[in-house]
Amino acid sequence: MTSVPNVQLSQPHGLHHLALGAHNVEQLAAFYTMAFGLREVGRHRDANGILRSVWLGLESAVLMIERTTQRRETAPNINAGLFLIAFRIEPSERVDFESRLAAHACPVESSTEHTSYFRDPEGNRFAISSYPLRTLG
Repeated sequence: MTSVPNVQLSQPHGLHHLALGAHNVEQLAAFYTMAFGLREVGRHRDANGILRSVWLGLESAVLMIERTTQRRETAPNINAGLFLIAFRIEPSERVDFESRLAAHACPVESSTEHTSYFRDPEGNRFAISSYPLRTLG
């Protein structure tokens, strides 16, 4: 590993976007809209007019649902690369989110004291979490 000089490095100002590949862009965007009340902020079509992506507002970032034709294996837990999207919630909201998701055929897959894990309609793993994050530094 190369040594980095002791200089103040610029840091990102937050997360810009997350992108999920989906076989059915419309269905997956509708799921995240239902599950988390995300609002649509963009819709993009390819040169043939076919829906390519739907962008959903996520506080100061965007969740991009992008069309793909590729298949991948569903990892039971931790996989290489991005394997989970965790949405921050308040502890008092957990039961409401779990109930709403269960009512839409999305039951809790596993849980810990602060976090509940699920699968979206395309098999992507996501979570709701109230785990206390502490500012470093």
